[in-house]
Amino acid sequence: MVTSPSLKGLQAFEAAARTGSFAAAAEELSVSPAAVSQLVRSVEEQMDRKLFHRVNRRVVLTEAGVEMLPRLTMAFQEIGSVARELGGDVFRPRLVVSVPPSMAMGWLSRRLAGFVASHGAADVSLRGDDDPVPFDRELIDIRLSYGPHYREHPTEDIVRDAVYPVCAPKLASMVKTDGGPLAGLPLIHTDWGPTGASFPSWGNWFDAAGIQPDRAAQRGLSANSSRAALDLAISGLGVALAQGVYCAEALEDGRLVRPAARAIALRQPYCLTIPERSGRRDVVAAFRDWLIRECQRAVGSPAFR
Repeated sequence: MVTSPSLKGLQAFEAAARTGSFAAAAEELSVSPAAVSQLVRSVEEQMDRKLFHRVNRRVVLTEAGVEMLPRLTMAFQEIGSVARELGGDVFRPRLVVSVPPSMAMGWLSRRLAGFVASHGAADVSLRGDDDPVPFDRELIDIRLSYGPHYREHPTEDIVRDAVYPVCAPKLASMVKTDGGPLAGLPLIHTDWGPTGASFPSWGNWFDAAGIQPDRAAQRGLSANSSRAALDLAISGLGVALAQGVYCAEALEDGRLVRPAARAIALRQPYCLTIPERSGRRDVVAAFRDWLIRECQRAVGSPAFR
């Protein structure tokens, strides 16, 4: 007769897989590492599947382990939720949100209070990740990305942004009116790096504007993130090509101005990806609707019309 793995064994596997070591799992479960190892071994024997590769003091999931982990983690979270509700504790839904690093550093973190105020308390894990992201290993519920990277999961285009020349008001007053837009102003360049998507350059902007720039346009400050380039512009160090989603607030409150009107549309839309395992959760649906509104509000700011 085939016996099913014990609940303690499955719990030991889930903790070891999530933390990456038997020692960390043992500390979390208040048992010895040897006990965790024995429990995991019993699960492997009962299932007749190897779940871990042992690498020095760490453990690495096999394909079978990768397949099991997200379902077990969700099951134990649900058990914990039921236990808290029955015990009288206030239930707080958990939400894992992954966005590009520039989006996590300031833009979304400043707005999360608005979501909590409208939806109620939630345990939100905000991650700033470059693509690709490990949805199942990290139990990511919702991912905002530039471009459609994850068509294997339900993905939707939510907004297409553009870039605008922006600078501090004091710097804009130095524009030489007889030399064309931006003449004489230092430029801030943005380079997302070899693994990032192509970001519109100042060369693209001058071509679109029908302007032949001088050699000085190739020099200046450089940043490897949209958020960093925007901060440099707010500090008065030059003119940046900034995305609407990031610069709307600073334009509306006067920290930035647009010294030239021409904008360049980004080549790809921003997309939201929600794995099927998360799509039926109320908190995920609420966050999706709220995040789409925030992105569309920024990109459609009156400052760009």
